Amino acid sequence: MLLDTASLYYRAYFGVPDSVKAPDGTPVNAVRGLLDMIGRLVHDHRPDDLVACMDADWRPHWRVELIPTYKAHRVAVETETGPDVEETPDTLAPQVPIIEAALDAFGIARVGVAGYEADDVIGTLTARATGPVDIVTGDRDLYQLVDDARQRRVLYPVKGVGTLQLTDEAVLREKYGVDGSGYADLALLRGDPSDGLPGVPGIGEKTAAKLLDAYGNLAGIMAAVDDPKSKLTPTQRKRLDEARPYLAVAPKVVKVAVDVPLPAFEPSLPTAPVNPDMVDALVHRWGLGGAVSRLSASLRR
Repeated sequence: MLLDTASLYYRAYFGVPDSVKAPDGTPVNAVRGLLDMIGRLVHDHRPDDLVACMDADWRPHWRVELIPTYKAHRVAVETETGPDVEETPDTLAPQVPIIEAALDAFGIARVGVAGYEADDVIGTLTARATGPVDIVTGDRDLYQLVDDARQRRVLYPVKGVGTLQLTDEAVLREKYGVDGSGYADLALLRGDPSDGLPGVPGIGEKTAAKLLDAYGNLAGIMAAVDDPKSKLTPTQRKRLDEARPYLAVAPKVVKVAVDVPLPAFEPSLPTAPVNPDMVDALVHRWGLGGAVSRLSASLRR
C-alpha cells in the first residue's frame, strides 16, 4: 500500500475541524486526521507493506522547464536553489513536521527523493512491485497507474477513507472511456487547471476520450493528424497540429517517473511503534493520545 501522503493530509486538514488542537492551542487536525486515516486503512486492508510517499519537491524544475505554467498558480515563494515554496494554509504547514515525526516514531516507511514528487516515488515503487499494489490518493493523476493485469488499483477517498472508490480499469472506462494506460494521454489532451496544464484548446474530456478510442494513444492521434485520409474533423486537425509544441513535452510532465533513485528503506508494516518513547513524547506534546491509540490497535491486529 502506497500513500500519497500530502494528498491525504490535505484532505485530513480540511476534513477534521481546526478546533482539534494540542494542549498549547496549536491546531493538529491534519496530524490526527492522517493518523486516523492510516489506522483505518491498516484495519480494513491489512497491507504487508506500507509506504508514505512524500513530496521532496512538489514542483520539480525539470517539469517546469518543459511547461512553465506547471503548478505556477500554487507558488508562494520562488527560490533559486531549492524547491519553490507552495502556498499552504497557515495552520497546515507547521503540522507537516509533526506528521513526519509521527510516521518515523511508528516505523512507517517515509520516502521522498530530491527533485521528484510523491507521484514519481509511487510510480517507481509500483513499477518495481512484484505483487498487488493499492495506491491511496485523492489525486486522479495516479489513475494512470491502474492496471488490472498487474493488480494495480487506486483507492480514492470519497469521504474520509471509510468510503473509498476502488478504482480499477472498469471504473476508468465507465467514468472516462479509457483504461489506466490511456489516462495520462486523456489528461494532457484535456488539460488540468489545478496543475497548470493548458491542454489542447477545444479538446475537452469527451472529445479526448473519443480520439483515444479511435486512434489508441497520443502517437496514434498525431499520426492521424498527418494522415489526410483520417476521419479527424478539420477543426480537430488544426487544433492538434497547432498544439504540437505542447504535445511534444506534455507526456514527460504528466506521466509519473518510474525510475526514481530510491533510498534504502524498510517497507514492512510495523506491528507496534518502533520508538515508543518518541510516540509518548508526541502524545504529551501534541495531545494525540486518541489517534495514537487507534493506530497502535490497528497495527496489533
